[in-house]
Amino acid sequence: MINTAFQIDYLKPDDAESLSLLMRSNREIFERFFPNTLQQNLSVLDSRNYIEKKDEEIAKKEEFTFAIRENNDQSILGLVILKNIDHNIGEGELAYCLDSDYHGKGITSSCIKQAIDFAFDKIDLKTLKIIAHKTNRGSIGVALKCGFQWKKTIQKAYRPPNEDFLDMELYELYYEG
Repeated sequence: MINTAFQIDYLKPDDAESLSLLMRSNREIFERFFPNTLQQNLSVLDSRNYIEKKDEEIAKKEEFTFAIRENNDQSILGLVILKNIDHNIGEGELAYCLDSDYHGKGITSSCIKQAIDFAFDKIDLKTLKIIAHKTNRGSIGVALKCGFQWKKTIQKAYRPPNEDFLDMELYELYYEG
């Protein structure tokens, strides 16, 4: 069942404190697959700068970063990022992270479905990708629950900080409207 008590929306300037707190309190889980985002949000000032940069990317339709929020609360529980957008071929990639206290509740799946609707309906993408490591069962579960299908293993696709390159699993979803 998809949890509808959560929504995605753009980051706002007054989100800086909540965003920085999310990143710092989940440092151990974010540093492997979200190291750049983590490094850009280690202080409230860093997060203010990050949010300004994300606003510029949205204005240029280069990348869309959304906050995951509970409907009745404005604190940030996670992020959904629509990135690596190629408007010429109608393709983009979804990446996401969530506060560890909220794992396993259907929140990410609900928010990814909202991001899918946005990508297909608002910016006319035709293909979405999710790339996950085979050990990240939660991320793979989100991809499958949201209708993505496994396509292939990408050899040496990602290098986490201070580790060797990892093979990653590619999942894709195609617009059917």
